[in-house]
Amino acid sequence: MLELFKLDHTNRFPAVDFALIEPNGLLAFGGDLSAERLLEAYKHGIFPWFSEGDPYLWWSPDPRGILALEDFHCSKSFRKSLRKNQYRATLNNNFLAVINECASIPRKSPGLGNVSETNNLTWITPEMKNAYVELHHKGYAHSIEIWDKEILVGGLYGVAVGGVFCGESMFHRKTDASKAALYALVLHMKNHNMGFIDCQMETEHLRSLGCQEVDRELFIDMLDEQLTVELSEDCWRAQSLGILV
Repeated sequence: MLELFKLDHTNRFPAVDFALIEPNGLLAFGGDLSAERLLEAYKHGIFPWFSEGDPYLWWSPDPRGILALEDFHCSKSFRKSLRKNQYRATLNNNFLAVINECASIPRKSPGLGNVSETNNLTWITPEMKNAYVELHHKGYAHSIEIWDKEILVGGLYGVAVGGVFCGESMFHRKTDASKAALYALVLHMKNHNMGFIDCQMETEHLRSLGCQEVDRELFIDMLDEQLTVELSEDCWRAQSLGILV
């Protein structure tokens, strides 16, 4: 019988050590999606993940997927693709469009472990979308947009806490556009001496780009170290980003 922590009106979370082994990382349920609770979650290595109609579910899997900035794999074929497509990248130019695109893509249902089949549902429910849009307006959630001329063809969004970018979702409408968004993010984070990208869970696709798994205990230590990083005021302002080829 599964026993989960039920969150109350405060923004406190149980220690991640109490997360279940199966399904991997399930820690708590309930609470709300306020900006304050979400930020508290990310600062402790916890994130929400649930389907529409489910209670709010909070996760902290072990091991954890991370992408060290120096480990991003920029292959010759990818560089060739960038030269061919001539994409341009922006930061926080159209957060709403990016999260809407991400929400339109069928995803795996939360808590299915290694099940690879997708369905017609999305975990980015209207309530989730509104919560992250609020985080964006408060200056914590950010988007990378990839453009083919004036058409949005790819992007990603996530939450920044200190020197860590907690990636949430990405999409592409043209070849390598989501990969280009990740590459633009990596370059931007390097320019601002940030630490790493939290990928939550490693997938085959992310592994091909340099993502690796680390023990949750190590991840929490790395996260704690990055929470004290102070960034320049212009780090997350809306701007154009370069993509080196």
